[in-house]
Amino acid sequence: MEGTLWYVLSGTRGGPNRIRMLAALEERPRNANQLSELLELDYSTIRHHLDVLGEHGVVEKTGETYGVVYHPTKRTKRHWNVVERIEDSLIPA
Repeated sequence: MEGTLWYVLSGTRGGPNRIRMLAALEERPRNANQLSELLELDYSTIRHHLDVLGEHGVVEKTGETYGVVYHPTKRTKRHWNVVERIEDSLIPA
């Protein structure tokens, strides 16, 4: 899982936004629209990043259609220290 997190969070230009999304989802589950408003990012950008994070097992969704909310997977939560290390390396304090 550590390698996956490094890949999806630091291996692309979208890494900082994905870290911001994960932090928001760790705080509480949210849907794509809530993330878009909170992070002030375009809805389609949020959807793209959620798809990538989901494909790599970093987040999962609960619910159906409009009511679907996202949250970090149990594996991601077990490796949260890795997420924090990546965040520290990418986002200046």
